[in-house]
Amino acid sequence: MNAVIIAVLVMLVLSLLRVNVVFALLIGALAGGLSGGLSFVDTLTSFTDGLGEGATIALSYAMLGGFAVAISRTGIPELLVSGVLKLVNKDGEATRENLAKALIIIALLAMAIFSQNLIPIHIAFIPLLVPPILHILNELRIDRRLIAAVLTFGLTAPYILLPYGFGLIFHEIVFTQMELAGLTIDMADIPKAMAIPVAGLLVGLIIAVFISYRKPREYRKTSSTIEGTLKKTASTKDVIVTIVALIAALYAQIQTDSMIIGALAGILVLYVFGAMKWREADEVLTEGMRMMAFIGFVMITANGFASVIQATGAVEPLVDSVSELFAGNKGIAALAMLVVGLFVTMGIGSSFATIPIIAAIFVPLSLEFEFSTMAIIALIGTAGALGDAGSPASDSTLGPTAGLNVDGQHNHIWDTCVPTFLHYNIPLVIFGWIAAMILG
Repeated sequence: MNAVIIAVLVMLVLSLLRVNVVFALLIGALAGGLSGGLSFVDTLTSFTDGLGEGATIALSYAMLGGFAVAISRTGIPELLVSGVLKLVNKDGEATRENLAKALIIIALLAMAIFSQNLIPIHIAFIPLLVPPILHILNELRIDRRLIAAVLTFGLTAPYILLPYGFGLIFHEIVFTQMELAGLTIDMADIPKAMAIPVAGLLVGLIIAVFISYRKPREYRKTSSTIEGTLKKTASTKDVIVTIVALIAALYAQIQTDSMIIGALAGILVLYVFGAMKWREADEVLTEGMRMMAFIGFVMITANGFASVIQATGAVEPLVDSVSELFAGNKGIAALAMLVVGLFVTMGIGSSFATIPIIAAIFVPLSLEFEFSTMAIIALIGTAGALGDAGSPASDSTLGPTAGLNVDGQHNHIWDTCVPTFLHYNIPLVIFGWIAAMILG
């Protein structure tokens, strides 16, 4: 069996058995490396060589965690919580509760979408916004799997479809890698080609919201990590300073293209203008880093996993075998390519990193099957995006879990990865295949 398939299957099975994702990734990498012909030492070397690529991301999330807790100490989240609770509890009206649920879902969806294109801060908003409202979610008995599905949709669909912010980066990667593979395309065609696959994501979101997770779900009434800090009533000065800190963090991140500098800028504004005390700095940063430590370690380990997969050289044989097996049948070949993309992205955890791996092979393979340029764009874009929703190592799933599991009542695999895999990857395969067939 192909080393990529073995590595990903081992990782996924162990994750589903509730083995810690970091250990699942490590064991999966070892299984993939050894089955791919690498020695134990070479596998470990490839793994450790790849770890450094995730260090910047891990530090970024640690700093964001510190900034999130710093914001919570200003009392701003308490204003949000108390305001929504007044709306929920007013006269005990069911209509008020339904309105509150709708407002929360719409607000989180909007923030997730904006974080990809309009205000490109990616998952940075989640530790700032989600933990303080867990109490509200509990009061409303909102199924957190629904919130995970909403956030993951907002973190994936916009960059796949729209050429702005992170979407521009994704589209540029698709354009560049396809050109390097020998097929020059017009970047303006990418949104057109990806419209049908993204429609599949929308169908998945609608099913999650109105069918799968519409029933109430009970959670323990416990104080989360951030809720426990909501002891201070925000003054007018605190509100102003917090807004300035958020603007400073956003501006610094955009100017430097660094989440680390952005979070640092926001924290400094809070301290310099007195919204936070210097003596609390160590406690705040430690608490924030603890909150985001899980996502950081997973991202570091995922880079080691990806390094081993690439070192085995097993991706190209996997695609070649697809070509030989389904030669002459465009429909089955298109489906097989999408499944290959799903396996690769599920293991690596990044659609951005998957495109360079598969484009060099998928372009000539697609041309051999006489797919049109638009169909090839749809195949490569969809194959790259597949697995981003649902992968245990993807920040599109790790981000929601980091916010929803602050009080220990949201499992990363069963409450984020499995629901998002079912509602997004399956429709994405179906609609991606439809796009390839229609665009021909």
